[in-house]
Amino acid sequence: MSLFFIVLFALFCRRYKPGEGTPSRSGFFYERLHSSTCRANWIGELEKTELHASQSSAFSLLFMKDRFSIDEANRSLSSMTAAERCSWAVDQFPGEIILSTSFGIQSAVLLHMIGRREPKIPVIFVDTGYLFPETYRFADRLTRELDLDLRVYNPRMTAARQEALFGKRWEGSLEDLGEYNRDNKVEPMNRALRELSAKAWISGLRRSQGSSRSERQFVELQNQTYKFYPILDWSNRDIYQYLTQNDLPYHPLWEEGYVSMGDWHSTKKLTEGMTEEDTRFEGRKRECGLHELTGGQDFQI
Repeated sequence: MSLFFIVLFALFCRRYKPGEGTPSRSGFFYERLHSSTCRANWIGELEKTELHASQSSAFSLLFMKDRFSIDEANRSLSSMTAAERCSWAVDQFPGEIILSTSFGIQSAVLLHMIGRREPKIPVIFVDTGYLFPETYRFADRLTRELDLDLRVYNPRMTAARQEALFGKRWEGSLEDLGEYNRDNKVEPMNRALRELSAKAWISGLRRSQGSSRSERQFVELQNQTYKFYPILDWSNRDIYQYLTQNDLPYHPLWEEGYVSMGDWHSTKKLTEGMTEEDTRFEGRKRECGLHELTGGQDFQI
């Protein structure tokens, strides 16, 4: 409980200095905190203020960390099969967990695996408006064949309007690219998590996909959201075997040399001398922003 009061003290009292006129609302909390008679009453006052709502993200993050030990969970998950990890994650967050998909090269694996355990889990698909035509057709096929509970989220601004106002930001600086990714990928996913009241998110990241993923753990806390990676330690061979054994397809562009799939303007075929990381964003970066901290206190991720 002591940590709870330390956080509250920092949030509400940092601007108040005794002796400088009439105390602000923050000053009021400062004085009440130091009163010898009314710590309990102080908490009651807190619950009546709008500040409690405005700082809810800080409180939720504080209490979520007590749900389970991430270090202990990762030790346990490391000895489980991918299917067992899926079940473990779903059991930890009943009704509060979602699965994301890009309908990329290997997406059928996790869609099928999770579907066996939790058939009606919400499946979030962020459609930037710049996906390959083959991706849209692949998404339609898997949604029908696997009976997915698909939830499609789009950017708040259309692709045409963005280009008219900002140009082709993916061709600009890394800062421009970051803004493009935030508007087209991070914000829609963040909106999905909020609207569905999801506290946890399952994703198909694998360590072998790039240096930015090589040190990932099976479960992480990104801002306010727990993230699970059931196939994190799988190799390309593991992916092939699972797809083959379950009669599942790769993305159609796999046969044309694509090993990673995103927007058409930022994705290339794998050619001689390239790594998988080089096929995205001209090799300038691997991540599209979804698996990086946003830095925004109002964001779930």
